[in-house]
Amino acid sequence: MVTAYVGIGANLGDPTHTVRSAIAALQGLTDTRLSASSSLFASAPVDAGGSDFVNAVARIDTTLEAETLLLELQRIEQAFGRERPFRNAPRTLDLDLLLYGQAEILSSRLEVPHPRMTGRAFVLKPLLELDAMIHIPGKGHAQDFLASVEDQRIHAIDCAQASALHSD
Repeated sequence: MVTAYVGIGANLGDPTHTVRSAIAALQGLTDTRLSASSSLFASAPVDAGGSDFVNAVARIDTTLEAETLLLELQRIEQAFGRERPFRNAPRTLDLDLLLYGQAEILSSRLEVPHPRMTGRAFVLKPLLELDAMIHIPGKGHAQDFLASVEDQRIHAIDCAQASALHSD
C-alpha cells in the first residue's frame, strides 16, 4: 500500500456538493481506501478565472500504480462533467495527484510531487491539516512553504458558508 494525497477543487455548479461527492468517489476506487479528508476551504482562483473555489485534500491508501491512479482520477473528473477548454479554465471538478508516497515521478503524463503545490495555499493548508509534519519529496517540509502563500485568500468554511458561497 502507498499513501497518496489528492487535491480536490471545484468552482462551477455546486462546488461544495461536488467536492464532498468527489471525496466519496475516491472511497469507491478499486484497491484504494480513503483514510482521511481535510476540511473544506474557500479560496480565490490562482492563475485561473471564475468564482471562488472550494478545495480539500484527501489521503488515500492504494495499491494502484501512480499512472493508473491518475487515470482513475481523470475518470472521476469526467463523470462530474469536467471539460478542459483552456488551461486553468473554471471547472466542475479538478483532482490532482499531489503526492504518491515518497516517489518523485516525471513522465509525459504525470509529475509528482505536483509541480505547483508549494505555491498554492489551497493545497498546503488542507494538506497540513491532515499531516502537520508532512514532507514533500525533493522539496522539504510543507510547513516551510506557508509564508510564501500567505497573501493568497483562503479560509475554512462550514456548511452554512459553503451553501451561501455559490447561491447565485
